Amino acid sequence: MDKNTFGKLVLDNEVQLYRIAKAILKRDEDCADAAQEAITRAFEKLHTLKQDAYAKTWLIRILIRECYRILEQRSKEAAFQENQSVQVSESEDYGSLYQALAALEPEFRITLVLYYLEGFQIQEISAMLEIPEGTVKSRLHRGRKKLKKLLSEEERQ
Repeated sequence: MDKNTFGKLVLDNEVQLYRIAKAILKRDEDCADAAQEAITRAFEKLHTLKQDAYAKTWLIRILIRECYRILEQRSKEAAFQENQSVQVSESEDYGSLYQALAALEPEFRITLVLYYLEGFQIQEISAMLEIPEGTVKSRLHRGRKKLKKLLSEEERQ
């Protein structure tokens, strides 16, 4: 893949990259940092891409790894500062569905976002997250159940 094609891939998928990062990270700044770092790392390693057909999946895998790296970094920072937690700002207006998604554990949240919002197949998600297809299916099932429970609890309030 040449640099121009890579640039087009990034521009065509920048919104999707942000949404995937948002599924893992909650802070907008972290999402932007993760996307930017993933694009930089992918560009540096562009020569390692074996098949152009998998470029999008490859880029998303890099993004997911970067998001988890940021989460790990944030958890180390939080260990030094008691009572500090990463939360969605109350001034930001998110719908009830997004708030319920944000309340899910990251493994369920990313799987649901990739499948339902981004439209990836189970096989593609399996490759991106480097987990078996059966695990993807069970995370989808359990994530849907948890999401339904969270949404129904919110309706009661």
